[in-house]
Amino acid sequence: MSSRLEEQLRAEIVEVGRRMNARGYVASNDGNISARLDDRRLITTPKSVPKGFMTPDMMVIVDYDGKKLAGNREASSELPMHLEIYRNRPDVNAVVHAHPPIATGFAVAGIPLTRAVLAEVITTLGSIPIAEYGTPSTAELPAAVRKYIKAHDGMLLANHGAVTCGKDVPSAYYKMETIEHFAKISFVARMLGGENLISRGEVERLQGLRGMYGIAAPAPLCADPAEAAGMDDALCQVLEAPESATERLVPDVDRVLRQASRDGEIRLTYGELTALITDAVRNLRD
Repeated sequence: MSSRLEEQLRAEIVEVGRRMNARGYVASNDGNISARLDDRRLITTPKSVPKGFMTPDMMVIVDYDGKKLAGNREASSELPMHLEIYRNRPDVNAVVHAHPPIATGFAVAGIPLTRAVLAEVITTLGSIPIAEYGTPSTAELPAAVRKYIKAHDGMLLANHGAVTCGKDVPSAYYKMETIEHFAKISFVARMLGGENLISRGEVERLQGLRGMYGIAAPAPLCADPAEAAGMDDALCQVLEAPESATERLVPDVDRVLRQASRDGEIRLTYGELTALITDAVRNLRD
């Protein structure tokens, strides 16, 4: 006989699958969702079933080694990625994997969502890295996710999609919504000429608000992003936030210089010129 918790999780997984399908985060049989039942069992979506057409009785119960304990269907072939997340994050109770198209476009292009652009993203997810490519349904994918999962609640999967985790099924899903929403805004801003980045000082203030909002961060920001690049497993979050003593929003100077190198001509707005001069003066003082 199923418990009240199990019935609740079955219903939540069905609802999240329906929302993922309605929003176009999955196509055909794509995506998978799982949740902790207790300290020895997980409940997860079945393979070969479109996420918008699941029913509560279709779910599969497995142990933490992936062995099926109950259910008429087989578990998703990407279950090992979920298991890897649960092993490394005892605070996580649910995992969602999908292929939201704009975020997956960034993953295919090899562009992480690690720029300090939106205050809401900084206070919730922090940064969104890209895990290295791993063949789906093989041990390569869990290994790729392992590098970042201790420090991040969401990440892109190179040439594949995205994965998020949270305290429960709805919160894991909402983080997937946040990633896709952030990707859309980033894409539009870049098409319009580039983002203004939130300064490092403002980022630190926003991080300080997490406690007021009751948002637990899996890891702090990296004091030295260059040092973090050499870590086997990420223990902090890399966020592209420029230093500025005077401005809270800083033009993306690197973008301007990259464009100049392609065109052979430099065009600067007043704000971009000011940022370049400020950066040069700071470097001279250092």
